[in-house]
Amino acid sequence: MELYTIDTGLFKLDGGAMFGVVPKTMWQKLNPAGEDNMCTWAMRCLLVQEGNRLVLIDNGMGSKQDAKFFSHYYPHGDDTLEKSLNRHGFTSADITDVFLTHLHFDHCGGSIKWNKDRTGYEPTFKNATYWSSPAHWQWAVNPNPRERASFLKENILPIKESGHLKMVEGDGGGQLPFTVIYANGHTEAMMLPRIIYKNTPVFFCADLFPSRWHISLPYIMAYDVRPLETLKEKETLLKKFCDEKTILFFEHDPSAECASLQKTDKGTVVYDRVFPLAELSGRVK
Repeated sequence: MELYTIDTGLFKLDGGAMFGVVPKTMWQKLNPAGEDNMCTWAMRCLLVQEGNRLVLIDNGMGSKQDAKFFSHYYPHGDDTLEKSLNRHGFTSADITDVFLTHLHFDHCGGSIKWNKDRTGYEPTFKNATYWSSPAHWQWAVNPNPRERASFLKENILPIKESGHLKMVEGDGGGQLPFTVIYANGHTEAMMLPRIIYKNTPVFFCADLFPSRWHISLPYIMAYDVRPLETLKEKETLLKKFCDEKTILFFEHDPSAECASLQKTDKGTVVYDRVFPLAELSGRVK
């Protein structure tokens, strides 16, 4: 197995929304906001190569939305989905599976693109199976008012209409080259991959731990539909991951790809150090 970081670009979100009840006087020191209170975040995806399968976990926000939509999120940076795939010697046509942790636009927008004539939509990954979960799919196609702006029908419905959609059963064992942990605090049935890579557990954090700073228990996004559930999920998993020496892979941290964990003298789990994913494979010395 090989793992590759796939950077799809940067965007901005309101700092207060990202850090929830934590005061700005505290989070401003971690990820400084501009005068508009917007902070920069990554849209960092993961490519899993196992045998003849290339599984892409999430795919950023894509490029098919209009200028008004993008004006709210300030997409920027030199990285794109296709450029990042090319950097590792792959193209979108090589992807065999697209695993979607959840269907918020910044995680699945790259799934679908305009067709050649811009008369309709088609899968970006024409040879891939797209994976969701039954519970989350139903949640996304029947959105509640709070999340409706994050579940865009043009990102979601064409996946099923194309015939490329399959559903993960249980923990995904036998279907995927990793197992799945479900979390329900951020949104219903978000799927979080746990990958054994070179004998080391690697956890794709998605929006449970968007960044290294969200390892701290009170740091919970205002976007979460069940923040107290998120709190419980974080506390339970952090203790387990610290004991198992699991590495966290961050989707939204603006600069840190991975982090190891350690316990303080008080028993609190914090991040030990941050480092690039390539360090695990020996590609970076």
